This record gives sequence, structure tokens and C-alpha cells, in this order.
Amino acid sequence: MSGLNLDDFATLIERPDAGVRRDAEERRERLGPRPGAFGRLDEIGEWLAAAQGGVPVKPVRQPKAVLFAGDHGVAALGVSAGPAGGAHELVRAALEGESPAAVLARRFGAGLRVVDMSVDCDPELLPEEVTRHRVRRGSGRIDVEDALTADEAERAFRAGMAVADEEADSGTDLVVLGDLSVGGTTAAGTLIGALCGTDASVVTGRGGFGIDDLAWMRKCAAIRDALRRARPALGDQLELLATTGGADLAAITGFLLQSAVRRTPVILDGVVSAACALVAQRVAFRAPDWWLAGNGTGDPAQAKALDRIALNPLLDHGVTLGEGTGALLALPLVQAAAALAAELPERP
Repeated sequence: MSGLNLDDFATLIERPDAGVRRDAEERRERLGPRPGAFGRLDEIGEWLAAAQGGVPVKPVRQPKAVLFAGDHGVAALGVSAGPAGGAHELVRAALEGESPAAVLARRFGAGLRVVDMSVDCDPELLPEEVTRHRVRRGSGRIDVEDALTADEAERAFRAGMAVADEEADSGTDLVVLGDLSVGGTTAAGTLIGALCGTDASVVTGRGGFGIDDLAWMRKCAAIRDALRRARPALGDQLELLATTGGADLAAITGFLLQSAVRRTPVILDGVVSAACALVAQRVAFRAPDWWLAGNGTGDPAQAKALDRIALNPLLDHGVTLGEGTGALLALPLVQAAAALAAELPERP
């Protein structure tokens, strides 16, 4: 389908250093509080040490929330609580520091980056550093047409890779990954349903803002029709993203895989990042070892994807918004795990 060889990722991506993880476990045995006293924080600290490649673990000094933005044509069917073409407003709120993700990023000392992949607005309305990777205005209506052309899918995927390289080169040591989309959960549910071989009703959630029963039925029908179109593309992940994904989802998938190549750990947010993670796992089975699931949203598709990837969310507080908020709420836990593993003294 393209000049991009996804098989290369399976070779390029290595697991976090298992020897370092064993060293971290052994060091934990020598700390004052008994092993297990910190619950999952011990596991997170050891995972982070392995990702960093050294013991003791280093503090998380430059976390960055990276949010990929896009509109989806399927939103025109009334499958979302937000208005079709409304991603621009989500982007603007984030850039102006007024979105929940912007508030949390400020509070937790994380940078915030928005990447416009397919927002349906005049690019002149947004800063050039936000729009420079844009592939198109809005992705296609996946129940009746492809989300992207083959060329657009490859460009979006490569853009995600480029953003991962830019973050790694700038010193970002932990990424909080999210999306700013309208209709994105419908595309995500389709990808997860196709890859897990399930019916539409099993992967149809109520979105970040919640939808009523009539909208849920419209969303379920849209996913059902999109699944019919997705199944013939299951043998080629890039074709699958072009058929029933979207520019933002293709970019997130490329970002996840290249972040694993660059040994950058990532906290996943909601169902959109979970769907992309599931696609990325099909490309490179070792890639999920570089990720944590930040927040369980209650979306059935997210739960199914995370089960397939074998990731257990750090938090489950009923936060459904998405937009990076759930993953940002998990950031202090990761920072706390690193601090405890690094700063507690060993027993004499």
C-alpha cells in the first residue's frame, strides 16, 4: 500500500531493560518499607527504571502532554455529544489554557503540545506550530467512505513518528498521550471491534461527554457499517487506519511506535489512544512494554483493547472526558513512584 514498511518496527523496538528491572526489584528489597507496601507504585518504579535503563530510577523532570487533534466525518450522524467539526474549539481551549488538560498540565508541571492532524477549520485560525503536520480538513465518514487516502494515512503516520522524534530529541522523558477529537471514539470503537472480532454493540460507548440512547443507537449503527468496511483491511494496519481510522489516529499510532523505538515511556489516556495502541501492538508486539494505561473510562471498547494489550489502568475514578485528562491524573502517581524508588534510603 505504501513505501512505509511497518515490519521494521518489530525489529527496531526492544523491551525495556530486563536486567535493570531485576536490579530495581533487588534494590526495592533493601528499602525500609516492606516490599509490596506501596502496591502498584513499586511496579511503576521498576518499570520506569527499566525504561530509563538505570538504577536508581531518575525523577520525571520533563513530562509532556501531547494531544493529537482531528475532526471525523462520522460526527455528522449525531454520534457525539459535541458538534460535528467542533475539534477547533477543543484545540482553542487547550491553547488558551482553559481546558481541563491545560489546567492539570499546569498543576503537575507538564508541558502541553497540541498537534492538528485533521481539524475542520481554516488553518490560519490556529498557530503554525500546531497546524504544520495537518494532513486534511476532517477525516472521511467511515460508515460509507474511507477516512483517508493511502497517501494521507502514510503522511499522518509519519507525522506521528516525527513528533515522537521531536519530543525525544527535546528531552521529554515521559509522554502523556491524548486526543482532541469529535467523532474519534466512533473510529476507535471500529478499530477495536475489527481487531478483536466483536460486534458493534460490544464496542460502542457513550463518548467523553456522554450521549443519550438515541445517539448511542446511531453510533452503534455507524460502527456496524464501518466494521463491514474495516474487516477486509485487517491484514494491513496502515490500510485499516486509512479505511476506518483517521488522520489523528494514524498519527497517534505512528507516535506510539516511534516513541517505543526511541525508548520514551508513554501514559495512555482513553479509548482513542487505546485503539491506536492495539493497532500498534499488531505491528510490534514488544511496543506495549513502553506504555502505561492511565485511566479506565468505563468505555467497553477501551476495556477490551487494554485487556488484549494486557494493560491495567492506574486509575478508575469514573473520569470519562478524555482529552488527556485521565492520563494526566495518573502522572503524579508515576512521579511519586519514581521519587520513592529513587530517594528512600537503603537499609544499612
